[in-house]
Amino acid sequence: MQNKPFSVNKTLRLGSALMDLNIPKVMGVINVTPDSFFSDSRTQNVTQACKNAERMVEAGASIIDIGGYSTRPGATEISLEEEIDRTIPVIRAIQNSLSGIPLSIDTFRFEVAKQALDTGAVMINDITGGVLDERMFKLSAEYHVPYIIMHSRGTPQTMQSLTDYENLMNDIILHLKIQIERGHQHGAYDFIIDPGFGFAKTVDQNFTLLNKLECLSILDRPILAGLSRKSMIWKTLDCMPEQALNGTTALNMTALLKGASILRVHDVPEATECVKLFCKLVSTNQ
Repeated sequence: MQNKPFSVNKTLRLGSALMDLNIPKVMGVINVTPDSFFSDSRTQNVTQACKNAERMVEAGASIIDIGGYSTRPGATEISLEEEIDRTIPVIRAIQNSLSGIPLSIDTFRFEVAKQALDTGAVMINDITGGVLDERMFKLSAEYHVPYIIMHSRGTPQTMQSLTDYENLMNDIILHLKIQIERGHQHGAYDFIIDPGFGFAKTVDQNFTLLNKLECLSILDRPILAGLSRKSMIWKTLDCMPEQALNGTTALNMTALLKGASILRVHDVPEATECVKLFCKLVSTNQ
């Protein structure tokens, strides 16, 4: 464990504002999909999405992440047009109702990301980390927005068959390092790293990754942890995603202690409390 959980001191430029990540932030998830793995997170219309976003901000979310393509293992592929139709109206509506709250677009498609940025999003969250389309890096550079580089393999349809690693942590770190360097070649520099819990990893590999999360600090980038209600929790506890909130909170605290700067979650109030308790814990060790 790091001696100083806040040792990666970073600020993010999100639109016209700077966000200080020395105190961890909570990213609330808005899934504009009918088939996300956690049924309660599914949002079917713009009005519901806005209400959910408002509740998340009131509960302490600093960023709202909007996605229209389910990336759970085995998810059904959808057309580009459908993803755009799902996400862009929601971004526009939340931008109007919650002016000033940073919005992130969760997509690996260039056209979706570009329209989202044109509509008001100020961050790109790409589960392929630029592997599928390196033009995503150019968007980050052109629009001067942060880019979340996630470690994954294959597609949502194939990822769970791609879990063989020579050395899990070394392979993840090398992959992220290479993608950051490729981003630099396209003029992008403001990166957040996401080790990709649940993406091309077994349950045991996910726990190894969490146990060694501080190793990612070698990349000197803020770390995002997306553990919320993932299968590593509910399979271990022998329950369903709907019963995985307590387990999520336990692992979110572990991620913070291991150096995470952003918690990406479905349940903002509990994550916000987790951050507050973590900050109190750290402050007593100064």
